[in-house]
Amino acid sequence: MGVATTPSYDRRASASLFSRLRTAGGQADPFPVYAELLARGEVVPAPWGGFAVTGFAACDQVLRSRQWLEPDREWRERQDAGTRWNAPSSREMSHTLAALNSPDHTKARRAAGTFDRGTVERIGRNVDRTADRLLDVFTERIRTGEADFSALVCEELPVATIGDWLGLPQADWPRLRELTHDQVFTQELLPSASQLALSDAATAELRTYFTDLVRERRSRPGDDPVSRWIRSWDAIEPDRDKADEAVYFLVLFVLLAALETTATLLSSMTLRLVESPDRWDMVADNPDLVAGFVEETLRYDPPTHVISRIASQDSVLGGIEIRRDDMVHLMVGAAHRDPARHKDPDRFDPERTPDHLAFSGGIHYCLGAPLARVEAQTLLRQLIRRLPRLTLVRPPSMAPRVAFRRILNLDVALA
Repeated sequence: MGVATTPSYDRRASASLFSRLRTAGGQADPFPVYAELLARGEVVPAPWGGFAVTGFAACDQVLRSRQWLEPDREWRERQDAGTRWNAPSSREMSHTLAALNSPDHTKARRAAGTFDRGTVERIGRNVDRTADRLLDVFTERIRTGEADFSALVCEELPVATIGDWLGLPQADWPRLRELTHDQVFTQELLPSASQLALSDAATAELRTYFTDLVRERRSRPGDDPVSRWIRSWDAIEPDRDKADEAVYFLVLFVLLAALETTATLLSSMTLRLVESPDRWDMVADNPDLVAGFVEETLRYDPPTHVISRIASQDSVLGGIEIRRDDMVHLMVGAAHRDPARHKDPDRFDPERTPDHLAFSGGIHYCLGAPLARVEAQTLLRQLIRRLPRLTLVRPPSMAPRVAFRRILNLDVALA
């Protein structure tokens, strides 16, 4: 650990850097800001309180250790009124798997089950068919000029995948996708009041939708994940209302986790491909690089750039004293460019040995990581097999976020 020290500069010194992250330029390319933060130390005071962790080793240590906790329901209730942690959408999220600590997390994760090999293979066959259909649509559109690959393919594949698996009516998929885009603001690093209002409204609509879904599946159970989760929770929780609410929170979590970050991964992966003719040719000539290309995308520009944790006790991290209940913001996007971990970290190299924190770590390692990989690898294989080289028409626009990346458009044309 080393000897604890006090920060060599005050919180105001980092305020300008975080302000730059919130600008359009900072959202389009946050990595110069991350480099400046990392140069100040792997653990630096955040201007609003708590600490930003930029070093890979320190981020990895926090994610793997049970000493560091999720900001759970009890922690959020202790925060000042009027903070983002007390927004209705934040309180709702505090009941989901991602915000639970042990033993509640262990109980909920056991009920959720895992994406075992058989499940992933079954879903993978559907992913392959869906990607093929979406690329048919895209191919027709690209013949007349440029087309938005993000809107036509990257946004559609995750909602079709999870919607089909959960047995959700196809007519509902577009609305559910839009609601996830608004809901994610409550999980942002520094959401505005207007963004939180969007998140609150989206969360309320999602609660109504999925509460009705759980009620319907209980009355007419089938061989689908929601019905299985109802049976799992009935075996754990004798109170049927509490069991149904637990299933609702699980379905909400699965939808949010499966849509937003996977769509971003697909768009980022395709951007890396079309912005460089050499990259396209490299993977097209050697399809064995597909898996490595996906992993390097997850390192180079992960869907989630910030993960927050709470100190369960006084400790020392990166030589800095952290007090119990202090929050640390793991700047994963910065950690992935840490030269102490990765040689030439700003270079995109699909032959690099996979090494990233994009799926978190420890007990909160992403439940859907196998599914995200299947979607990304399937799409990339089909793309390089079916289409001639594409080229980027214009730089993409980014959503106004810091923690959760989202490419709003990916306009491409035939090279």
